[in-house]
Amino acid sequence: MSDHIPVHLSSSSVYPENAAYCFDLAQRLGYDGVEIMVWTDPVTQEAGALRALADLHELQIGAIHAPTLLLAQRLWGWEPWGKIERALDLAAEVGAQCVVVHPPFRWQRGYAEGFVEGVAERQARWGVPIAVENMFPWRSGARAMQAYLPGPDPRDFPYGAVTLDISHAATAGMDALEMAQDLGDRIRHVHLGDSFGSFKDEHLVPGRGNQKCAAVLQHLTDTHFTGVVSLEVGTRRLKTPAREAALAESLAFARQHLGQHDLPGAVLRQP
Repeated sequence: MSDHIPVHLSSSSVYPENAAYCFDLAQRLGYDGVEIMVWTDPVTQEAGALRALADLHELQIGAIHAPTLLLAQRLWGWEPWGKIERALDLAAEVGAQCVVVHPPFRWQRGYAEGFVEGVAERQARWGVPIAVENMFPWRSGARAMQAYLPGPDPRDFPYGAVTLDISHAATAGMDALEMAQDLGDRIRHVHLGDSFGSFKDEHLVPGRGNQKCAAVLQHLTDTHFTGVVSLEVGTRRLKTPAREAALAESLAFARQHLGQHDLPGAVLRQP
């Protein structure tokens, strides 16, 4: 572990570009490592390929995000625990610090009934933290549907490790700083992205919304956080120069508010 809080780039932040591009961009911009979202890109599913890219670019792999998203329901089969176990195997093989998972969807009732216990049991068996992510209700107009079981707020459950996602907190109408304070040292991983608190999960460049991104980063520094801050920023509609500028800006924001003024990427280069 480095003597500063590592700042990583999630491969979801470069979608629809692939993992190889993510590693290359992370190195060029000055990130400390990457978070791998397991996706249809075969490299994201192959430990040897990921280790080779990490070695080539001299970067860490901080987390494996299991394919538990709605659009990844068929990836690695339909059995949810099988997905998590494969993600744990992958994390162990590449030296990732944790596996990020979403709580079950409400229609996955059998999976949800034993989710809290199943997470704890597998975390103990693999020796890799399973960091359950905070989520949000699905809304349409004035109507809201609770989409996740046993619930979207990890403060309500005895998970040993949690991923704090600032954009998700905003979409749920929650205060991310308050959530960070409540969770304490259970936070293992952080997804940094901004929002205006709309019903849409925005994942904006930090500083471009109105969330307490800077305050959360300062809190992590003050409490000697030992996990990873991963930029999870939506760029899929941007062309390459704009995407790279947005992710450079994101890194500079994180470095500034973590007090990492002398590290790579802390100062934005003029085009």
